[in-house]
Amino acid sequence: METKETMEDYKEELEASFRKINVGDIISGTVIDVNEEEVTLDLKYYAPGVIKAADLSSDPNYKIMEEVKPGDVIKATVVRTDDGAGNIQLSGKEANEVLAWDKLKEYQEQETELSVKITGIVPSGVVAYLEGIRGFIPASQLALSYVEVDDSWLGKELEVRVITVEESKKKLVMSAKVILKEKAAQEHDRKISMLVPGTVLEGVVESLMPYGAFVDIGDGISGLVHISQISTKRIGKPSEVLSVGQKVKVKILNTNDHKVSLSMRALEEEMVDTDRPGEVKEYISKEKASTSLGDLLAGIKLN
Repeated sequence: METKETMEDYKEELEASFRKINVGDIISGTVIDVNEEEVTLDLKYYAPGVIKAADLSSDPNYKIMEEVKPGDVIKATVVRTDDGAGNIQLSGKEANEVLAWDKLKEYQEQETELSVKITGIVPSGVVAYLEGIRGFIPASQLALSYVEVDDSWLGKELEVRVITVEESKKKLVMSAKVILKEKAAQEHDRKISMLVPGTVLEGVVESLMPYGAFVDIGDGISGLVHISQISTKRIGKPSEVLSVGQKVKVKILNTNDHKVSLSMRALEEEMVDTDRPGEVKEYISKEKASTSLGDLLAGIKLN
């Protein structure tokens, strides 16, 4: 049985035919064709949209054939309603200038981890584009420690977070260091969680404080020997018995709150217990002494 078509079947087409597109509008379209020169979009309109390659992104390293695929949805600004060939002329760059900053603020608020590629070297840092916006990564934010910025950084991909967004100043600043610090802290906590209380280790005194000594026990981990745990003798300050760089043996007391508490005193006390001579026990005979006064008088009878 043949199904009759109704006006409802053409609802989208009818709505599209009555839709008005104006210069300056930001509209979405689905990519139906892409080549080195331009991208063609289906706008669900009587005319397709076209974005020239130069109008797609502000990123000088943007490669149209790598970045755009049929089926992608792109937002763009209407530049002309007729480019002379019956198409709607669009600009991805102009739309991006309006929309990208909101997206960047969202990334900052949500602390989103993002992958960017370094495209330029500038004084005191590098340049990378995010959402088509030129961003800056200071040299101090490239790694956990200081690094020299040179051409070897070009083309490197980094995991970053957005740390500054100022649309009015066109300022976008990103950081790889914040992510690296978090990962290092997580790894540090994991190593500490593997330590077993009661274990005896050799370490090196790395610093002295009024309240105790910090000892490097290896693998990037340091622990605190509180002043009360340095010696069985009462001391006024750690420097009385310890010096920076000194090798010491310590015992792990606990690893509460991802902090390592150590003791030297515990080992000293154990040594004392081990070296203490056996106690002399008093000998008490269960038999009466044969020369006691009672024995001497036992056989004497008095009249």
